[in-house]
Amino acid sequence: MTSRAARSDALVFFGATGDLAYKQIFPALQSMIRHGHLDMPVIGMAKSGWGLDDLRKRAHDSLTGHGGVDKDAFEKLSELLRYIDGDYADPATFDQLRTELGDAAHPVHYLAIPPSLFAAVVEQLARSGSADGAKVIVEKPFGRDLASALELNRTLSEVFPERSIFRIDHYLGKEPVENLLYFRFANSFLEPIWNREHIRRVQITMAESFGVAGRGRFYEEAGAIRDVIQNHMLQLLAILTMDPPAEHDPEALRDEKSRILKSLSPLRPNQIVRGQFRGYRDEDGVAKDSTVETFAAVRLHIDSWRWSGVPFLIRAGKRLPTTATEVLVELRRPPQIVFDEPKPQEPNSVRFALSPDVAIALRARAKVPGEELKGEDVELLARHHHPDEMPPYERLLGDAIRGDPTFFAREDGVQAAWKVVDPILDDATPVHVYEPGTWGPPEADALTDGSWHEPTGAA
Repeated sequence: MTSRAARSDALVFFGATGDLAYKQIFPALQSMIRHGHLDMPVIGMAKSGWGLDDLRKRAHDSLTGHGGVDKDAFEKLSELLRYIDGDYADPATFDQLRTELGDAAHPVHYLAIPPSLFAAVVEQLARSGSADGAKVIVEKPFGRDLASALELNRTLSEVFPERSIFRIDHYLGKEPVENLLYFRFANSFLEPIWNREHIRRVQITMAESFGVAGRGRFYEEAGAIRDVIQNHMLQLLAILTMDPPAEHDPEALRDEKSRILKSLSPLRPNQIVRGQFRGYRDEDGVAKDSTVETFAAVRLHIDSWRWSGVPFLIRAGKRLPTTATEVLVELRRPPQIVFDEPKPQEPNSVRFALSPDVAIALRARAKVPGEELKGEDVELLARHHHPDEMPPYERLLGDAIRGDPTFFAREDGVQAAWKVVDPILDDATPVHVYEPGTWGPPEADALTDGSWHEPTGAA
């Protein structure tokens, strides 16, 4: 069993005055305090000309707009907060950090900053001694392509061992995604049919009815493939298709996920359709001749004994008819038609609704009342809803502090995912315009050997 990194005794977050801290980190910290999971110095780092009172006000404003202020928890958070204002290229900033850390022997450094600053920060953490016994948390994207991902890992691994590097993909911290993993391996009835002999094809759709929401400049640097397919969707695919881990150990689970990602064949141009919704080029920060995709559909294959020959269809896009994420696992039809049905039977399937509703549904045929042996399609539905579910950032920050890597991306898996999409990044294929409110360009239909499943957004 792989040893875990030590439990952290201080949290340092770089980019304390930024958007991510405002929308996600402060609410997560308050919630961790409410649940008794945070009692250590929390040191904010930024270059804004601020002081500690300014950071406390920023935290209060953040909580006011994102979940509300819990008086007792916020008072505790205010006591834990520290602030260092300085340039990340200035050694004095990090000497001050080392002093502020005091007796903390195992800090965790959260780099909520652009990847272009990672090298300078990591170098200064090492020089000042602030990296000794420490962990580091980095946000996706983990590079822009395979080459930059390799370079990013080289930068991090010069100072931190792999077991101390925590790559956050917040999607892995979502309760419905973890529920999918649990459902697969906590129940025995799926395993006998979870293979090429019984499964005809698998579809994963991540639809968003909204556009780029004022983030045109960011989206021009990302696009749908980099933003969600290379990370969220491939991680979801790995959870859906991985073999059970050999032992009860986070690394054993991550081994199986990485094995799936390494088994995926690199995409070819005829296995992807890119689209861009009409009007995207009018968004602020978007080039008037932009060829960045706001929609992507891919057809993947896993080169393994279990999944050989099964197509995996993934699509993700903006300005689609609804906002929903669903997985549809279609089973093969019965080998013979026993009953005289007036129309072809729909195949049995297992449907995982991940958002906005969370549900697991089994589609089957059942007899309709009457003398004749006639049937209808029915769904056996199990809804899953808990009002006090832990938000992804609270869960993942807590896991990183404890040194639990289960729901973090590992470098070999990151590299394997980039190898899948690397051949078709940017303008390797044409981009097709589609109308807002539709299911993307009709060219994507050619990837299927039937039709796309259209989630409704409701269980």
